[in-house]
Amino acid sequence: MELKKEKSRVGLVTSGVLMGLVLSSLDQTIVSTAMPTITKELGGLSLYSWVFAIYMLTSTTSMPIYGKMADLFGPRKMYVIGLFLFLVGSLLCGMASSMTGLIVARGVQGLGAGALMPVAFIIVGELYPPEKRGKFQGLFGAVFVMTSILGPSLGGILVEHLPWGWIFFINLPIGIAAFLIIALAFHDQRHYDKKPVIDWHGATSLSAAIILILLSLVMEGREYKIGLGGAGIFLLGLFIWIETKAKEPLLPLSLFRIPAIGYGNLVGFFVSAALFGAIAYIPLFVQGVRGASPSEAGFLFVPLMLSAAISSTVGGRWMAKASFRAILIPSLLIMATGFFLLSTIDGETTNTQLVSYMIVTGLGMGAIYPALGTAAHSVVKPQDRGVAMSTSQLFRSIGGTIGVSVFGTIVEWRMREGVVFSEAMHGVFVTGLILIGISLIASVLLGNTRLLDKEPRHSHTSNSGVPKQ
Repeated sequence: MELKKEKSRVGLVTSGVLMGLVLSSLDQTIVSTAMPTITKELGGLSLYSWVFAIYMLTSTTSMPIYGKMADLFGPRKMYVIGLFLFLVGSLLCGMASSMTGLIVARGVQGLGAGALMPVAFIIVGELYPPEKRGKFQGLFGAVFVMTSILGPSLGGILVEHLPWGWIFFINLPIGIAAFLIIALAFHDQRHYDKKPVIDWHGATSLSAAIILILLSLVMEGREYKIGLGGAGIFLLGLFIWIETKAKEPLLPLSLFRIPAIGYGNLVGFFVSAALFGAIAYIPLFVQGVRGASPSEAGFLFVPLMLSAAISSTVGGRWMAKASFRAILIPSLLIMATGFFLLSTIDGETTNTQLVSYMIVTGLGMGAIYPALGTAAHSVVKPQDRGVAMSTSQLFRSIGGTIGVSVFGTIVEWRMREGVVFSEAMHGVFVTGLILIGISLIASVLLGNTRLLDKEPRHSHTSNSGVPKQ
């Protein structure tokens, strides 16, 4: 009876975490198709890009801080704090009466979103034994991919039939349910009796470095880019120096000596740069070259989403049987094949061909992120899991942002040379192919780390006290 009750609690907490993950991934993309309507009503066209940039800045900057705080105070506290901020930000976004107010509210929303994904994966590690973690990481990865890609379509449907504020208000019932579930049903398994020492100098320097580096990517003007980027790199160097002296470092540099984390973060960085950079320009190709409508362009992502969800689920199940490297290498090779095929598209490419190329790409990408997240979680001590997971998310987020910026520069440079847009897209996918190649080299260096080797095989309970099945 007690075992049945415990299983029910674990299932309830898992559903709560999945709800939070849906919210954080949806809000990265749901705003894109709604922004023309919002701008028409609120004005402030010059501030258009900041609605996206501020969310990216605050969510990315707060990730490593939440990860460390989860290690110091427990994932439950950090998750409910992050979810509370996210819901407050969503309410303020929906009520905004000016573009400036919307940008401030998106900043609050992003501060909360920075906790939802990395801390969610920490909670999964607390709930499930090693042989089941891969399966649930795969499930979470599939949910993330599906909701991220469905976001633009859902945003378009909502603003077409309801006031635009509902793209944010829709978060409230789901988020409140998730908040109550995690607050009442999830209990941290570790005790946090030790008085925490917070590395404020490290947190400040890293946050400032990330903000300046990301701003250098979104600001217009070469002098701004160079100045902000240079200042960001200087502060990043200062952060590294601070971490070598800190009593309780925000990001222990020793973690990067672990191949699954050091090389795993490189894989995540370059894969995200290739993937998100390319995905940002496929709709432009479909609409600008093929003359498709925005909704048709959105539907073309469905095959990518479904194939990624399938391979994410399959890859999650394989994590209990194979090394992380054995999953990453074939996945990257399939993804590279997809990018090679996409590099051949032009004005004569049929929709059937484009869909088939995206299916191949999705089959390759689906298992990569779950494998990287599970690897980072499984190779560290329980007290370092928050840092490991948030760092993994941080590298992917920054990689994706840099990828979009770099690919935009490539397209602009090629078109200045007189190349038509469809040919300029070739440079995007060829560059993406090179980035995937770098990821492939890093994955080879990952070592033979396996999920189940990290804990004693004779153990009959997980970290959460849930008996293994």
